Amino acid sequence: MAHQQQSMDAALFERRLRPVYDNLEVGNNRKALQESEKLLRKHPNLLCARALKGLSLLRLGRYEESHSSLQSVAEEKPVDDSTLQVLSFCYREMEQLDKIVELYQHAVKQNPGNEELLAHLFVSHVRVEDYKAQQAVALQLYKAQPKNAYYFWSVISVVFQGIRGPESCTPEKRKLYLALAQRMVDKHIKEGKLETEQEAFLYLHILKLQNKYQEAWEFLTGELCAKLYPGAPVSMKFELLKELGNWLELNKLLQQLLEADRDRWDYYKEYLQSCFELLKQQSVDQPESTFSLKTCHNFLLHIIKTSTRKTRGPYLARLELHQRMRAQQMPAQEQIGDFDELIIEYFHLFGDKSCCTHDIALFLPSISMEQRQSLANKLLVESGISSSCLPQNKEHMQKHICALQISRMCGVHIELPTDHLVAFYTALKLHYEHGHSSFGRELLSTEMGPSDPYALLAANVMFDVSKRESKSEHLFEALCLLQYVLRNSTSNFHVKLLSLKIYHMFGCMVGAQEMYDYLDIKQIQLDSMGYVHCNLLPLSGRFSGVRNCYDTTLKFFTNSYKERLEYISLTYRFCTFSKMEEFMNFKERLTNSLMYVACSVEAQLCDLVSCYGSIQQNLSAYMAMSIEPAEDRICWNKLSDNRDLQAIIRWDPLHLDDTEEERKESYEQEIEVLQVRSVLLRLFASFIDLYHAPHSAKLAMSNDKTATPAPGDDIATVELLRTSWTGLYQRLRLMNYKPLSQRFLVNLLPTRLHLLLELPYERFFDDLAQLVLDLYSGSSQLALQCKRVSENVVSVMELCVQTITESNEWNGMDGLWKRREHQQKVAASLEILSLYAFLLSVLNDKLQCSAKTKAKKKPAADNKTQEPISEKERSQMLQELMRQLKHKLEACDAAIRIWKPPTLPRELSSFMADMSLKPEVEATLISDVSATFKESHELMVTELRNLLKDKIRMIGK
Repeated sequence: MAHQQQSMDAALFERRLRPVYDNLEVGNNRKALQESEKLLRKHPNLLCARALKGLSLLRLGRYEESHSSLQSVAEEKPVDDSTLQVLSFCYREMEQLDKIVELYQHAVKQNPGNEELLAHLFVSHVRVEDYKAQQAVALQLYKAQPKNAYYFWSVISVVFQGIRGPESCTPEKRKLYLALAQRMVDKHIKEGKLETEQEAFLYLHILKLQNKYQEAWEFLTGELCAKLYPGAPVSMKFELLKELGNWLELNKLLQQLLEADRDRWDYYKEYLQSCFELLKQQSVDQPESTFSLKTCHNFLLHIIKTSTRKTRGPYLARLELHQRMRAQQMPAQEQIGDFDELIIEYFHLFGDKSCCTHDIALFLPSISMEQRQSLANKLLVESGISSSCLPQNKEHMQKHICALQISRMCGVHIELPTDHLVAFYTALKLHYEHGHSSFGRELLSTEMGPSDPYALLAANVMFDVSKRESKSEHLFEALCLLQYVLRNSTSNFHVKLLSLKIYHMFGCMVGAQEMYDYLDIKQIQLDSMGYVHCNLLPLSGRFSGVRNCYDTTLKFFTNSYKERLEYISLTYRFCTFSKMEEFMNFKERLTNSLMYVACSVEAQLCDLVSCYGSIQQNLSAYMAMSIEPAEDRICWNKLSDNRDLQAIIRWDPLHLDDTEEERKESYEQEIEVLQVRSVLLRLFASFIDLYHAPHSAKLAMSNDKTATPAPGDDIATVELLRTSWTGLYQRLRLMNYKPLSQRFLVNLLPTRLHLLLELPYERFFDDLAQLVLDLYSGSSQLALQCKRVSENVVSVMELCVQTITESNEWNGMDGLWKRREHQQKVAASLEILSLYAFLLSVLNDKLQCSAKTKAKKKPAADNKTQEPISEKERSQMLQELMRQLKHKLEACDAAIRIWKPPTLPRELSSFMADMSLKPEVEATLISDVSATFKESHELMVTELRNLLKDKIRMIGK
């Protein structure tokens, strides 16, 4: 067959396959399938056409047929490049990378010296990170074609065995592999075969990994490296000189670099460190040395005086020197000057730049609270703005903004009485309006308004007031102000982020989604920034509505997974060793991203909750999820926190702002939430798998080659997961996690952990697990368990109704302050009942097929002497449970029908009077924001009622 294919004319072969390729490329998979089948009728043994048919079937979602077609082609052990490439593409799409290795191994066996096949085999090993096999294939390639690239493929494979392979945890093995890699390169150097800068980089990297810094320094400064790697980054020299303790040489090098580039803050930090290290050496080893920090200060002054343009670097370095000297009890004030005066000088020079606030904030923690507040007052005076004086130009205004931001960071605002804070908010609002009308006209659409920071500060101030009073009115007013700013400055992402946060605090999904769409987050930002929205979507009351957001996020991760593998492959092909580890670390961080894993779990739970078709359609949808209850696929110890918590700008008091502690606490709680949701998903899947064994399509899409598990294994899985479920909740209660601090507007919103502990998730699904087992075995305790589950359903229904009643009562006081909490409880209640309804429909369908059930039925282990309850009785009990659930769902629907939309804490006219904006925008602005809340409520109610109707219809069939 292969011979017949090879003998075909190449041009004819390509021309006949072209229509299939073209249709696949444009996404016309059905037409591609037709074309491949038409070609196979004439040439049934054409392997490439059969492979393309398998690819077409795969993309059409016909997984069983695709698996069968691809398997038959793979068994032929093809060697032609076209067929191999198509099969490789299919396996990459199915994430079955080990099968690509098998393909090329068979091909290489049939054609051992083929360079192209060996290269493909090497790359297939790269994709599965089999470094040992990589090394063997690379050496085989080097013997076939003695090219430097192949030799260094084997070298880097040895290095990765030492630092990333399975034996890298053993120090002896790591040392052995790295020594071997060094010897391999040493041999090449002696033979004069080192040719490129990347080869020189790899050698330096191997030496550094072994802590052979002296050898690395000698090579870096030697003739060979200068010839091959003239563009070696200067940071390499910094690193090696620091490791060797050669601070004097480093000091001289940095002085030369700073003379050439006077605004490099990173160089200044290294320079200051070298000065302090030289001082330390002088006191210990070289008492006769004359080096002093005065020399350092004089150098900085020299840079300042001789600079032809104003640069921040030397001024920041002088402040850093002052701070370090004070930290070591040195007379900084005598040698350098008064710290406040240095800050004021810096403010005078650079206060008109937006970066000035965070520059000065670097040095505030080193002084006392009294000094900070005194300094803040001095800066406000220096800005030249008072109640009777407005900014004359943009630069003047920016200085005032900077002074106000520093005042807040110094804790001045937090001590003001509430009425003063409200007055301060009014002043900020007026300053914004003045700045916008005077300096914010005719800006480009991509520019931020110069006075926008006034409004951002005002929103933070109003949150402080709302927090003190536990009322939403001030924060709602701040939200209206932010929406006004957004109309004037459409590209200000800081305003969008704060608006998004406030909408989520008030449980307004429509507003939050609008802001998230407006942010236009793309690509890697979906991982680093997605937390501002995606983490808050579960239990928001919009189950089907949030699925699009999950789809966008998951699409990025799944599509980029293949791209990330190809990036790593390309680094080998082009021998760019300096980028390899960077790409590998990037791949691992994305693959194990908490955002990716959490979105995957939530999306699957969301799908199960939202199922509304026939039982066959629902089961097909479930099978397509490929959930493996017995297997925990999450690598918990490798999960990566990729959130960018600095994205939302903040000027909160430094002594109360601990972003790293907030990150740590929220990450721990998000991990626990993921544990709960993951176990819930697997536990629920185990219920279904007990009655409907995994479909062959599900097995075909997985890498698991084992047979379908026996019924006894399914029972064991349910019992094991049930134990994990209750054990997890017991541990979480013992951990006694505290809710995240909500002291400031930019703090992360509370995680769902406490809600999941408060609501009856644990008891409900624990009892449900027992019901499923009793129903399966026909236990004599089944009636009692049915009663217990029915009581749980009643309690969940009552919780839903009670929460809606409480929400309606709050409308008379403040319809927004507790809104998010109420929505989450209602959504969680309906999530529990929806999953229960889906399960009952599955169980009922199975019990109707009595003949199949008999074959699987087994007596319970503890009731060997008793006859199990008959299938008819079990079916009757199940029907009764479904009737009861239907009544409870109808009760929930009746409650949701009378759920009132959130009312504003005050009348619109009162808000309009307080906003004091332009009359032409006041009415439309505030009414538009309030309309968003009303629309969000109506959409949520509609969606929840549709969900309930679907479940009532599902269990009523």
